[in-house]
Amino acid sequence: MKLNDPHPFSEDLPGVLTVSALNARIKALLESTCSYVWVRGEISNFRVPASGHYYFTLKDEKSQIGAVFFRGQNRRLRFAPESGLQVLCQGRVSVYEPRGEYQLIVEVMEPQGLGALQLAFEQLKKRLEAEGLFDPARKRPISSSPQRIAVITSPTGAAVQDILKVLRRSPYPLTVTLLPVRVQGAEAAAEIAAAVAAANALRDEYDWDVLLVGRGGGSLEDLWPFNEEVVARALAASAIPTISAVGHEIDVTIADFVADFRAPTPTAAAEWIVSRLERCRRDLNAHGDRLLATFQRLIERRAHGFQSLRQRLADPRKRLTDWRLFVDDRFDRLVLAWQHRIELEWSRLAHLGEKLRLSDPLKLVAYQRDLLERCTRELCLHHHKMLDSNRLRLQRYASQLDGLSPLNVLARGYSITTLLPEGTIVRRASDAAVDRQVRVRLTRGHLDCLVQRVDEPPSSVDAGNSDERKESRGQEEG
Repeated sequence: MKLNDPHPFSEDLPGVLTVSALNARIKALLESTCSYVWVRGEISNFRVPASGHYYFTLKDEKSQIGAVFFRGQNRRLRFAPESGLQVLCQGRVSVYEPRGEYQLIVEVMEPQGLGALQLAFEQLKKRLEAEGLFDPARKRPISSSPQRIAVITSPTGAAVQDILKVLRRSPYPLTVTLLPVRVQGAEAAAEIAAAVAAANALRDEYDWDVLLVGRGGGSLEDLWPFNEEVVARALAASAIPTISAVGHEIDVTIADFVADFRAPTPTAAAEWIVSRLERCRRDLNAHGDRLLATFQRLIERRAHGFQSLRQRLADPRKRLTDWRLFVDDRFDRLVLAWQHRIELEWSRLAHLGEKLRLSDPLKLVAYQRDLLERCTRELCLHHHKMLDSNRLRLQRYASQLDGLSPLNVLARGYSITTLLPEGTIVRRASDAAVDRQVRVRLTRGHLDCLVQRVDEPPSSVDAGNSDERKESRGQEEG
């Protein structure tokens, strides 16, 4: 083969494929042989990007395959896929040509084990319970005498007839308002939630005591609107107390957990309301009887006390005579007391006048003036003594401070040397280096100098250490 010969695998040779052509052939082959297949496996690496498509991996004990569930099909799912869930998928096998990867295009997905509706029920129940929507502390108490009732159900179903039949037999005045909705089908959940919101919006106008939401029995699919999240959140947000009456006694829905009270059937809900009114009437009668008996006992006790008081009460005229005599006696004693007090004050006034007459005011003033002058002289003398004592103490402290001043040391011919520019004081010659600028402070002024030589004699400690090193070195040589 020569160097200028054409490449043996040139594009012009027959049977040579490009990568794109090979991927296209593989895609066509897979899509023709595996048009629709059912695949069972466990979901892993589940993710949902902004496009809304589901991307995940289906795996078993030995192998795995990538899968995609496009948004147009996954919106019909009743449950939420998640990693670790065993599912059964129907789809077609295809190849993503840009990367040469084959994957399963899912169009139908069903959970393994539980049905899709039951799984969706369990997932929603778990999520709402974690949010606290089932907490008994959140639920509102229902009135002990509910007389204004709003019923949210189908106007043509048997449930509304059963409710009205029971309420018509009630001997108590009741006001029933029907808010008609669909209770089955895809649009039923939105209508039920809207009816609950509308009832709360009209609460001030109609003043309903309770909302009764329900329907008759049916399959899980028939009862599913009462398992929708929108209905659960509408019941949780309702300011009017709610009663859930869905299906038969064995049927349990999400609405039963969220509502303030759960009745097993619509008929049982109506009977519960009537029994609550009956209980309220019995309680009122019992309270009335107890109140009447209490008042009777109180009246009898007060009548007995009045009779006893009447027997003990004296003649008012005799009491009035006694009080008149008592007042006259107190008035006479008061007059005598004031006369005695006036006599004492006159005697005291005469005594003070005599004392004032006997004492000479001029002598008293002269005595007080002498006393003031003597105290003033003593105070001035004491003040001068304190000033002299403090002056001597201040002179002594100033002399001591002047003796300790470093300026006196400088006046005797000493100086202070500092390194420039940091101003560190030089205590040993080794603190400065050759060609280092230093400042020498004198008694008056300073000198900026340049170090030309550093000569520091060894200290006595260093000399002693040197002798010891010499002795130890001599012993080692010996």
